[in-house]
Amino acid sequence: MMAGRFMHALFAAVVAGVIIAPIFGFQIVRAGASIHLDTRWDFIWGGMLAVFVVQLIRPYILGHFNRRFDSFELPSMNPRWRNVFIFLLVVVALIWPFFSGRSQVDIATLVLIYVMLALGLNIVVGFAGLLDLGFVGFYAVGAYTYALLYHWADWGFWASLPAAGAMAALFGYLLGFPVLRLRGDYLAIVTLGFGEIIRLMLINLYPVTGGPDGIAGIPKPTFFGLPMSRRAPEGQVTFHEFFDLKFSNFDVIVYIYLLALILALITLFISNRLIRMPIGRAWEALREDEIACRSLGLNPTGIKLSAFTIGAMFAGFGGAFFAARQGIVNPESFTFIESALILAVVVLGGMGSQVGVILAAVLLTVLPEVARQFAEYRMLIFGMVMVIMMVWRPQGLLPAKRPQVEI
Repeated sequence: MMAGRFMHALFAAVVAGVIIAPIFGFQIVRAGASIHLDTRWDFIWGGMLAVFVVQLIRPYILGHFNRRFDSFELPSMNPRWRNVFIFLLVVVALIWPFFSGRSQVDIATLVLIYVMLALGLNIVVGFAGLLDLGFVGFYAVGAYTYALLYHWADWGFWASLPAAGAMAALFGYLLGFPVLRLRGDYLAIVTLGFGEIIRLMLINLYPVTGGPDGIAGIPKPTFFGLPMSRRAPEGQVTFHEFFDLKFSNFDVIVYIYLLALILALITLFISNRLIRMPIGRAWEALREDEIACRSLGLNPTGIKLSAFTIGAMFAGFGGAFFAARQGIVNPESFTFIESALILAVVVLGGMGSQVGVILAAVLLTVLPEVARQFAEYRMLIFGMVMVIMMVWRPQGLLPAKRPQVEI
């Protein structure tokens, strides 16, 4: 057995060397007019040694970590104290930006956008069990709906927000029909194609969408009709002029953060109520066994369509807010890597777990910003973390609790 484990570890180290060598071991360096190949054997041998050691001792530590990770869960709390704790968290989130810096508040706003997106995808993947790799398409529909309504019809953010959610929901409903008879890998391929179709349409419809350049100059949300800007359009008064305040860009960033927090809380509240309603129970029944779901008299067609529609609606809201925050949208903001990141948030947090999804969104958004010195290795570290999670805790960081009876 020891010899077999040694050969397995040696084979894994060789495979790791083959992967590491072209990425980190051999680099083309340009010095003036000359070009030479720089070989980093320390990276190659170090990576191979690390993989060899981990594979060699993995059987000894895997059982220990599995027992520890499987036993970890959130402590049970009295419902009354839980509500008090949630209320205090919301109060802290509301007050925190006034005592923080600009960059921290901006990152927190991005976190809240990903929370909205992940909660929407959690309905499709976590509750209904439908693997969706093209969720970024609905995100793009919401963002471009606001951008186009402003560009062509001069609509503001608040008028465009429900339109963005409705348009994304319509696309989700239309996507549901081709995939009604599909499941598993086939469903994932079709949804992946849908996301790419949306992106290519945005690139090629140049007269309408601006093509690769996108649409710029998208205004920030107003405060009851008062623009949050240095200068207001003719005949209007800015927020700072109305309240006789000195204009500050930081005030605008805090306002955007507070709006994102409110939208994220509304998304969390609605999705939390939905899973307790009959439609939420139907999603769970579809996820567990479609045949049993049909035998109980439920209509899988309507259940799938409802999951795609509601999940896409939340993505549309997030897309409209993203357009307002950035002030510009272009197709390169909605690539497949965004769909993969949102799906990774759901899987890492625990499919069907809302608290886990929020925690994973915070981790996957904040950690890359904190460790900027490892920016070039971001995707490598990200992939390693996902592999480790799938080996040691496939149910996610904070898996959803299932009702169960012990005999």
